[in-house]
Amino acid sequence: MSALLEVRGLRKAFGGVVAVDDVSFALERGELLAMIGPNGAGKSTCFNVINGQLPADAGTVSLNGTPITGLKPRQIWRLGVGRTFQVAATYASMTVAENVQMALLARERRLFDFWSRAARAYRDEALELLNAVGLRDRADEPASTLAYGDLKTLEIAIALANRPQLLLMDEPTAGMAPRERATLMALTERLVRERNLGVLFTEHSMDVVFAHADRIVVLARGRLIAAGPPEAIREDARVREVYFGSGKLLAAAATA
Repeated sequence: MSALLEVRGLRKAFGGVVAVDDVSFALERGELLAMIGPNGAGKSTCFNVINGQLPADAGTVSLNGTPITGLKPRQIWRLGVGRTFQVAATYASMTVAENVQMALLARERRLFDFWSRAARAYRDEALELLNAVGLRDRADEPASTLAYGDLKTLEIAIALANRPQLLLMDEPTAGMAPRERATLMALTERLVRERNLGVLFTEHSMDVVFAHADRIVVLARGRLIAAGPPEAIREDARVREVYFGSGKLLAAAATA
């Protein structure tokens, strides 16, 4: 049986700089896979190739055994790959519910109907998604009134509108306080289990990674240097040397 996401021999260079070099890994349904590494390790480039925003120079990306390498982001989205970004992408002038309705209308290819009856037709589904992420009582408030942590939660509801199989989350807790980080990732973990999603996320906060990831892949200078469960990554000598230096940061995160 094929993995939900399978990346094999992925390579991407910008001129003479190789950002992603022969990277391979797989992700199963119901799994949270963290991708970590120092700045410049190639995490965002890898994400952008998987999502179709950048073309691969070599290698393949498959979803449920079907190659998606070379497809456009919109095509990949329609196959069931959602994405959240480091900076929350929402419509500040619309209500919380309307933001989700826009995503539902996009799924049904009815964006031009937003101000017609179609907008009302998708309200119930939007409210169900908001209830799933804990924002049902904020549905009629302008998105501009939400705290940053709630905006990131709204972004998850928007991503779920397309009924994704796979969710790519690029730095989901960037700019958030520790309590907000824990709340958002606990929500993500619950949704993965309840909906049998696969989640690939990049993250700099090691407390988040070790508290919530089922497995971790580690990049350094574009290459995959380690992969495995958190306890194995914690003890990996090369990870400690290349990514964490003395290993003190890793040890502190693992025991936090």
